[in-house]
Amino acid sequence: MSPVISLLTDYGLEDGYVAACHGVMARIAPQARVIDVCHLVPSGDVRRGAAILAQTIPYLPAGVHVGIVDPGTGGARRAVAVEAGDRIFIGPDNGLLSWAIGASGGALAAYEITNSELFLSPVSPTFHGRDVFSPVAAHLCMGRKLAEVGPEMSLERLVSLPSPTSHLREGAVEGEVVSVDRYGNTQLSIPAGDLAALGVRVGDTVGVRLGRRQLALPFRESFSAVPPGDLVAFTDSAGLIALAVNSGDAAQRLGLPPGAHVRLSALP
Repeated sequence: MSPVISLLTDYGLEDGYVAACHGVMARIAPQARVIDVCHLVPSGDVRRGAAILAQTIPYLPAGVHVGIVDPGTGGARRAVAVEAGDRIFIGPDNGLLSWAIGASGGALAAYEITNSELFLSPVSPTFHGRDVFSPVAAHLCMGRKLAEVGPEMSLERLVSLPSPTSHLREGAVEGEVVSVDRYGNTQLSIPAGDLAALGVRVGDTVGVRLGRRQLALPFRESFSAVPPGDLVAFTDSAGLIALAVNSGDAAQRLGLPPGAHVRLSALP
């Protein structure tokens, strides 16, 4: 196992939670490199965490990837370690890891994390990130076998989030808001290829239906291609269609939360 650990959480930066996880990993596996993916996932927002991790994982090296957005900590949810390709994912079994596992080629094996010899002691019922997930990740980087974390479990038992959908129908493509970033850019579940299938090209105008509202937005290469304050549709770095406001907040302007339905169509 490559001595690399990535870490995604909703712990924020105001407290010492992230540092505690780093410290635990450094004490067990001092040679491991820890990559911070994000610690500003909205509190308890499993779907947003899943999207960030899945869209980042193709650019991360092989290693152990820890995701901790865990509103069920201390409850009945399982802690799991999942092998996918040349990566191991560790975190709560609440769907957080599912999209990244899919982006890594799908699960090859899954284990329930139960081996307390790999944990800190005592284990806090409210801080499994520090006491369970971080030390287990570090021990794996030190050469412990994946099967040592606990019993193997059926892949069918892993919790998966419903995948964002995109449907072409009746001259339009329908999808949903996957996530909203810190700039207010609104990422849709619609791949650029689905919009291209409607004949929409950069420089065209695209129809955007949001509930009862119908907008006509320029489709450009980036948000900077329109004047400040203007709305624009573009293909983002993940290859998905996004709505943005140049120097503004599209999510606030349009009132689009994650999960909101959006319909795009070609306009003359």
